[in-house]
Amino acid sequence: MALKLTLKPGEKFLINGAVVQNGDRRSTLVIQNKAALLREKDIMLPDQANTPMRRIYFAVMMMYMDEKSDKQLYDEFVQRMGEFMNAISNADALAQCVNIIELVHGKDYYKALLGCRKLFQFEDVRLNYVTPKLSDGPEHD
Repeated sequence: MALKLTLKPGEKFLINGAVVQNGDRRSTLVIQNKAALLREKDIMLPDQANTPMRRIYFAVMMMYMDEKSDKQLYDEFVQRMGEFMNAISNADALAQCVNIIELVHGKDYYKALLGCRKLFQFEDVRLNYVTPKLSDGPEHD
């Protein structure tokens, strides 16, 4: 199944580890086969992995970009996910963590990254980086 990617002028993305930058006009690419692809907005630099969930995201991202990655990245993911799950008690967040673990075990790294992103705000609220939205409902850890 082909992936249609519409790029803004100058937008960068990674494809199988190579950095590619769009020219000065909006363009569309069609990727015909399976490839590890991340848009610039989804790429995390090492210094941005500064919270527990962002470190988990970074480890998963690195596994995604190099499917032959060494066992050390997987071990780091397992350790950090265990620490994160031991520090929280929110049932929805724990369920999301289990989902991420299952996706990583199935080597569906891109979907695991999306799952990690869903937990960024949960983590930010608990680390007092942002105030909760009124629509978030009651807060439980």
